[in-house]
Amino acid sequence: MGRKLVIYVLAPLVWAVCVSVYPPDAGAQTDLERWFVLHCGTLLSIPGDAPVLKVSVIVKGDRVYEVRNGFVDPTTIERPAGVEVVAIDLRDAFVLPGLIDAHTHVSLDSRPQSPWNALDESEADVAIRSVRSAENLLRAGVTTARDLGSSGRAVFALRDAIAEGVVPGPRLIVAGEPISPTGGHSDETLGYPDELLPTPGAEQGIADGPIEARKAVRAQVKRGADVIKLTATGGVLSRVDSGTGLQFFDDELRAIVDTAHLLGRKVAAHAHGVEGVKAALRAGVDSIEHGAFLDDEAIELFLKTGAFLVPTVLAGETVAERAKTSGYYPRAVERKALEVGPQLKVALQRAHARGVRIAFGTDSGVSPHGENARELAYMVESGMKEMDVIVAATRSSAELLGLSQEIGTIEPGKLADLIATQRNPLVDITELQRVRFVMKDGQVLVEQADIEAPRLR
Repeated sequence: MGRKLVIYVLAPLVWAVCVSVYPPDAGAQTDLERWFVLHCGTLLSIPGDAPVLKVSVIVKGDRVYEVRNGFVDPTTIERPAGVEVVAIDLRDAFVLPGLIDAHTHVSLDSRPQSPWNALDESEADVAIRSVRSAENLLRAGVTTARDLGSSGRAVFALRDAIAEGVVPGPRLIVAGEPISPTGGHSDETLGYPDELLPTPGAEQGIADGPIEARKAVRAQVKRGADVIKLTATGGVLSRVDSGTGLQFFDDELRAIVDTAHLLGRKVAAHAHGVEGVKAALRAGVDSIEHGAFLDDEAIELFLKTGAFLVPTVLAGETVAERAKTSGYYPRAVERKALEVGPQLKVALQRAHARGVRIAFGTDSGVSPHGENARELAYMVESGMKEMDVIVAATRSSAELLGLSQEIGTIEPGKLADLIATQRNPLVDITELQRVRFVMKDGQVLVEQADIEAPRLR
């Protein structure tokens, strides 16, 4: 009932958002189902393999049906009655799979003090802002995003509304509340007087001891979580001067991971301090988020366990730059931002050089939603080749999310998530900051008219 209420309340508002993302064609026959033939000048169908020239991607419903050499005449495609086949002219474009951002916070924005607005914002405020954030992600070419921490019910309602076609946005994989110890990084009462906010418990992700840790995981799964997030160490934006070191005991970490895996959920661990990274890896987490301070032993544990590193360099660069402005952050946050921010790029460089599996994640919400592809440029600056970066943002992120059978490449049978740029991102990775076309689930959702928009024919 709560989810439906949020959707119904927002429906009049989000119609304007839907129109702005993909204006309906006044002359379109809306009673016809549309299939598409994308005429691609260059297609990177499987990142890691070489791109191919002058090919057609045939999309039926929400799936890729065929990838065929040459530019296929849409009138030659057999179709049942009531189906229209439309060609999309991307002959001057570079086409690749939609980006998969494995670390976002859709309900968080990047205003000063925004992580500490617990007393100022209602659930409705969060829901309305989240709709706009989802649109910005989609415009940036992000067709799937993993939300690793959003309070309340809004993000679950948004996930379901996007899936139902009520509002536009990326496919969302949602964690709900991160699991944190009392006073830990995700304890939202940090810095507030006790009488202002109720003491958080399992529903809010706060857990002390293995029994409460299991309860907190089960509570998030009960609320609808697709993945479990835990905060193994302190964090930069928590308003407390407790550093970025280990915050859970080993038995608590094992209880979280074992319970999550028992319930079929992967586990992402926020971790900066190296002891926290190693403890989380030993406990069996599926990914380390950030990983600012890595040593050789930590890297060996990555290689042994097969866990992914999601480096979020953009978040580090963002907070370090903002911390240079006096008063932007509280003093405790400012000190951590200046210390941790520059280390993320160093950690990525070391991990990639040793063969650690890397997935793409931005921590957007810390940085503005829609600037996600800036992370890709930082990954190149950290020593990764452009192709490796695109693999991280597609195939590797799909594997981390457990969605390799559905997304991450453009192949027959997979969901039709495709984006296009005007020039080749394998030559200049910043081209992915200028996405001109987005298709998700076989629907054209974004056409950027200001940069030689694709043409429906």
